[in-house]
Amino acid sequence: MTDISATARTSNAWPFVEARSLWDERLKGKVPAKGYVLFETGYGPSGLPHIGTFGEVVRTTMVRRAFEAQYPGVATKLFAFSDDMDGLRKVPDNVPNKELIAPHLGKPLTVIPDPFGTHESFGHHNNARLRAFLDSFGFDYEFQSATTTYKSGAFDKALLRVLEKYDEVIDVILPTLGPERRATYSPFLPVCKKTGVVLQVPIIARDVAAGTVTYKDDDGSDITVPVTGGHCKLQWKCDWAMRWYALDVDYEMSGKDLIDSVKLSGRICRILGGTPPTNLTYELFLDQEGQKISKSKGNGLSVEDWLKYAPPESLSLYMFQKPKTAKRLFFDVIPKTVDEYLDFLGKFPGEADDAKLNNPTWHIHNGKPPAAEFHITFGILLNLTGVCNTENPAVLWQFISRYKPDASPATAPLLDRLVKHALAYYRDFVKPTKKYRKATDVELPAFIELRDGLKSFTGEATPEGLQTLVFEIGKRHPEAFPGLRDWFQALYQVLLGQDQGPRMGSFIALYGVQESIALLSRAIAGEDLAI
Repeated sequence: MTDISATARTSNAWPFVEARSLWDERLKGKVPAKGYVLFETGYGPSGLPHIGTFGEVVRTTMVRRAFEAQYPGVATKLFAFSDDMDGLRKVPDNVPNKELIAPHLGKPLTVIPDPFGTHESFGHHNNARLRAFLDSFGFDYEFQSATTTYKSGAFDKALLRVLEKYDEVIDVILPTLGPERRATYSPFLPVCKKTGVVLQVPIIARDVAAGTVTYKDDDGSDITVPVTGGHCKLQWKCDWAMRWYALDVDYEMSGKDLIDSVKLSGRICRILGGTPPTNLTYELFLDQEGQKISKSKGNGLSVEDWLKYAPPESLSLYMFQKPKTAKRLFFDVIPKTVDEYLDFLGKFPGEADDAKLNNPTWHIHNGKPPAAEFHITFGILLNLTGVCNTENPAVLWQFISRYKPDASPATAPLLDRLVKHALAYYRDFVKPTKKYRKATDVELPAFIELRDGLKSFTGEATPEGLQTLVFEIGKRHPEAFPGLRDWFQALYQVLLGQDQGPRMGSFIALYGVQESIALLSRAIAGEDLAI
């Protein structure tokens, strides 16, 4: 695929659709005056980074790459913006050394001590965690810090514009607040010189010409501060709008819980004289109990959790799929997602150009998916780990190399990573739930026939040929297995200690015919296969 722009413009993959909407509706088919199209993701570093936060960066990057494919020659940038000047409202649940943070509530995140003891502040620590994740995916982005941007003066012009349009901005926000909040609300939050706290105080005077606001201090004195240079920050909805205006942001995603905020910030952006970015509203991730994932609660999966048990490409796939559909995000989704990734990767080379653009791996790998390696599903690796009863990757590679003689950790690095991930996932999630049972008297004849059938099997032991053998034997025992599903479930329960499992032909081919015969013989003899 060389020049794909024409094909891309007809693709119905959601990143391409989003990119066309941006070009046609916001940009009106023209390159912005700033010379590039700006994509932005926002990050609130008040808690530890989690998958929901990073999903926004993954998806936004996919839209950015889809835009570049459709409109080659148009420059783009991605800003990963951290709202690290926000005042911390409460101590997060999932951090150590909470006593270090508690005395500093209300202060900007970038001046609060790091409870992990690794960075100059809590904000710097969480920003580093964000960047480490983005770097692990190889994202092309520019990191932006609210603290740096405010204090450097980069937002000064826009902040003065907010001061100039103060009354109009207030008129948009006040109707959304309760009576008590309306009485004290101001879009400007002065940073107290004495305490360093970001103050939510009434503004009693404004001077547009001088660029200042005045508030009353606790001691009753009037304090006048510039709205520029980091002496004030904005309330977040107004802050969001100001940032869109100041940076001329063209595209930004947000979660379903921010629909009303997007509308409100869009109105403020227009008051300032800007045009709100094109927005995609995505559904939220839910934990195993169906609750919204929260970075402060630490429920659901962390980035580190996923990457312990699966490669990052599979996480990208999870983010790609159905962004407007709410999905539960917990450990059970990992094996299925890994195998879906492998399946898409294997299909890619043989697909037509238009189908390739709809293949998730095009979007995961920026249009250049790697060559598919020796296809062994994650599910089968988990089962192989179980019957081998090992935590040693070398043991699994003995079976893999016999099954695929050209495969090795050197020639199949993705497979080597999957082996290590499978060992970890099996140890932590599969092994503790295994429950073997013995074959019943009515089932035993089928198990015996399968063992004997493997003994007499001639020709190459291919997954397809072995699957046919298993299939035919199951059909010959309707008294024990009314349906073939019952036959396969019995095999899984007796041989693997679980209700679901892999294609038995593929498993037998990988594990080995002789090894499978021995496993069946143990089951037929009534041995405890859990040992």
